[in-house]
Amino acid sequence: MSETIFSKIINHELPADIVYEDDAIIAFRDINPQAPVHILIVPKVAIATVNDIKPEQAELIGKMVLTAQQIAAGEGIAEDGYRLVINCNRHGCQEVFHLHLHLVGGRQLRGISAG
Repeated sequence: MSETIFSKIINHELPADIVYEDDAIIAFRDINPQAPVHILIVPKVAIATVNDIKPEQAELIGKMVLTAQQIAAGEGIAEDGYRLVINCNRHGCQEVFHLHLHLVGGRQLRGISAG
């Protein structure tokens, strides 16, 4: 996988508003937020898309969701609710080809349409 903006953030080569980091995951505020809270949860291992997840990475993917839960609570949006989104490939609107989970909330979100 080629280097991405996320790999540069993971390596601390580019600045980011980091809200969580451990050995496996980094989470930071989106630079183009779609809601008052918009945080990207990114595995430090390079996985291009959902299609590239290996069975042995299931625990990592679960950890991403549990990290989102923890961050949502810390941001004060857990009780009112939030959305978790993973885009996959071009038609799924994936812009950076390094797997990432969007945590979006802080206001009433609109429903999801297929169009």
